[in-house]
Amino acid sequence: MTTEKDNDLEQQDELFDVQTEPSQSDIEAELLLARQASGRRKQDAPAAVAKRIALRTVTYIILLVGAFLMLFPFLWMVLSSFKTGNEAALEFTFFPKKWVWESYHALFTESDFPIFTALGNTILIEVSVIIVGTFVSALAAFSFAKLKLRHKTFWLLFLMSGMMVPYATLMLPQYRAFEALNMTDTLWPLILPGFFGNISMMFFLIQYMRGVPSAYLEAARIDGASHFTCFLRVMFPLIKTAIAAQVIFWFVGIWNDYFAPSLYLTSRENMTLQVLLGQLNSGTSAKYLPMSLAGSVLSSIPMLIIYITCQKFFIESLTISGVKG
Repeated sequence: MTTEKDNDLEQQDELFDVQTEPSQSDIEAELLLARQASGRRKQDAPAAVAKRIALRTVTYIILLVGAFLMLFPFLWMVLSSFKTGNEAALEFTFFPKKWVWESYHALFTESDFPIFTALGNTILIEVSVIIVGTFVSALAAFSFAKLKLRHKTFWLLFLMSGMMVPYATLMLPQYRAFEALNMTDTLWPLILPGFFGNISMMFFLIQYMRGVPSAYLEAARIDGASHFTCFLRVMFPLIKTAIAAQVIFWFVGIWNDYFAPSLYLTSRENMTLQVLLGQLNSGTSAKYLPMSLAGSVLSSIPMLIIYITCQKFFIESLTISGVKG
């Protein structure tokens, strides 16, 4: 029986080999098709390369034009700060006819223009708001992301709904409140609201913390750590990149803020840098235009430094926002 089965299997294998072995005509047909395909690729290669080069050239031209349109106002501002008042206000020339430095000299020497005091006020607001507000935002985000709280979804939506309320509707009630507290013409109206955190930063950090494994926190709790210790020693070091990205955006927003400080600050010794520079634009004399442009150039230097030194955090913030934990 075994011998008959072996013979049958050998016959089936031989039949299978005969059926699957390609014939000479099939091999020649496949070679012909391969040569034809190779010829078509060789014919299409120059056209494909030319199309790719043309597309890349058009893309570079569009990018260069867009970059020039975005850089032109800044270049014009820098160059006009070295012009005389009449040339900057009445003549449209890209390069100054005569390079003058009086505008920069006047920013630091005029007694009725306390630029160093305004710079100190701006830095005081930046440091106090960012340090306290960032810590509060991160702590609130940790509570919503990792703690078991009753109705936390409702309270999160309630806080997020505040982002839909425009500042114009809160402007008058908030001003009346600070006026009743005798805080107008001080820096407190610009500092106190930031102590309660930033809703957009909190929401961003919530999404980032949800991607952090809870096993780290559970191991810390087994060792006897409290919730605050888990946040401070475990979670906070893990979210430094996300916090740094949000701090940069918050810093830029506070530095460039003009509307809110212009509401509360009236005396020059309490003004921030942007409000003080805005006082130059209110003058009717053309001599203040180069001085105003020079102040704008100086105020933009920290933003350029932050962008150059913290470029990786901008890129990482975009990457973080596109990844769901």
